Amino acid sequence: MLIHPMPDPVALHVGPVAIHWYGLMYVLAFALFIALGRVRIRQPHIAALGWKNQDLDDMLFYGMLGVVLGGRLGEVIFYQPHLFATPLEIFKVWRGGMSFHGGFIGVLIAMWFWSRKAKRNLLDVYDFIAPMVPLGYAAGRLGNFINAELPGRVVSDPSLPWAMQWPDLHFPLLPDPVFLEGLRHPSPLYQMLVDGLLVFAILWPYARHARPRLAVGAMYTLLYGCARFFTEYFRTPDWETTVLGLPITSGQVLSLPMIMAAIAMLVWSYRRKVYGVAPTAAQAAG
Repeated sequence: MLIHPMPDPVALHVGPVAIHWYGLMYVLAFALFIALGRVRIRQPHIAALGWKNQDLDDMLFYGMLGVVLGGRLGEVIFYQPHLFATPLEIFKVWRGGMSFHGGFIGVLIAMWFWSRKAKRNLLDVYDFIAPMVPLGYAAGRLGNFINAELPGRVVSDPSLPWAMQWPDLHFPLLPDPVFLEGLRHPSPLYQMLVDGLLVFAILWPYARHARPRLAVGAMYTLLYGCARFFTEYFRTPDWETTVLGLPITSGQVLSLPMIMAAIAMLVWSYRRKVYGVAPTAAQAAG
């Protein structure tokens, strides 16, 4: 039996400012985005589309806004609508509580604005950034684990080697923590490994070769949707409903449209077989 390590959510203090581990995980996510983007730009089929390091740096600013605003608003809309009664709580992102699906929508909107500014096709932009997303997602789930958020369901077999006592966040973590009932699946780690690292391990090699426009973005959407649907079985749902007599969680409800849309996009992409193009000199000049 394991016990959640319950690290201090604050990594360090710089004067009066407390720097939280959760925030540092987002810094790591953005750093990974830049590092992987530098590698991706050097891939021949990407370089042929005229991508430059300056594009990546400029895009990151838009992406950060999309992730933070979309992720937090998505968390409030999908999972914690009661926070609208206390609006100041919405801005306390260091406490955790960021919806991937909200962040996903936020990034798409941000990339739409950036693509218009850069005179790029939005589908080419999505194909370019998709392989850089999973490792950042994995970093975010590690932040959830550090914060003791997203507890898993009670394990059916208490002898599971990684079954864990999970602290109840309604009570102080230390010095005398109160634990949730039963041994739990460490679901943030499952999602870090499956939704993040495994999806990256499949998507990155796929994206190393030229694919029809939207194929890479659609493949990421499909892989994440399927992975999230699976890992939701081990996570305590924010809410749960029944579809065709079967229980389905909030995360699965939000992932199903991703899966169906991704399949349709892949079929569309490979039927059309249109490949991305670099902006013309006139377009680039505005």
